[in-house]
Amino acid sequence: MSDTVAALRELVRTFPSALLGYSGGVDSAYLAVVLRQELGPDRMVAAIGRSASYPQAQWAAARAVAEGFDVPLIEIATHELEDPDYLANPTDRCFFCKTELWSRLLPEARARGLAVVCDGTNADDLGSGEHRPGYAAGERAGIRSPLAEVGMTKAEIRAASHDLGLPTWDAPAAPCLSSRVAYGLAITPRRLDQVERAEAYLRDLGVTGDLRVRHHGERARIEVESHWIPWLEARLAAVTVRLGALGFGVVEVDPRGYRRGSLVQALRPRV
Repeated sequence: MSDTVAALRELVRTFPSALLGYSGGVDSAYLAVVLRQELGPDRMVAAIGRSASYPQAQWAAARAVAEGFDVPLIEIATHELEDPDYLANPTDRCFFCKTELWSRLLPEARARGLAVVCDGTNADDLGSGEHRPGYAAGERAGIRSPLAEVGMTKAEIRAASHDLGLPTWDAPAAPCLSSRVAYGLAITPRRLDQVERAEAYLRDLGVTGDLRVRHHGERARIEVESHWIPWLEARLAAVTVRLGALGFGVVEVDPRGYRRGSLVQALRPRV
């Protein structure tokens, strides 16, 4: 057992009880299983926030992990799509989303008598200098981040997940669907559905690893890992037809490949 795994388990054993904001991604899936193992099924629960911005495929995967590892699971509807600040899609959109999420989960924790509310933020998230307004909302709400608190990195979480037999150990990052919509372009259920259907189609074609269909209004810009770029370009005519049926007038493959935070990078002036 690594030092960070031992530190994490020691930390969560100090929690009288816990509610975890659970998406089913690499980090929250691992933390959910550790909480379940250390606290037992009567002292913890994983909570999924459901809305149109949460992909159906991720929901199914999150439920499968919870079922497979006997993690108590609840689902709570969130209403960020009723918040005009969120719908306007500013660069701090995630702040409004997480504010809504915690406004639902904190009362749920209190109602259940659960002492600690936590999330899956890891040490890399806080040390990378990335744009993370959602974390500020968690700080304001008093949310704990056990993985970050013990300094656990993404690589360590993947390795520890593999050791536990978690199917998420090598899963690509899976942020919400709104993260694909260019800043300043309003978030709408239709645009989220376009992104979800486009990415599902590309997965069905066989694309694996990191994948984003960036929504730029009439234009869809596809980001994939570099080795998929020539494969996808060879099939671009067929892909354009399919995405065109979803409402995209122009379909492009980004020659730079998948990049975390590319929509934020696009806002920065070039030197």
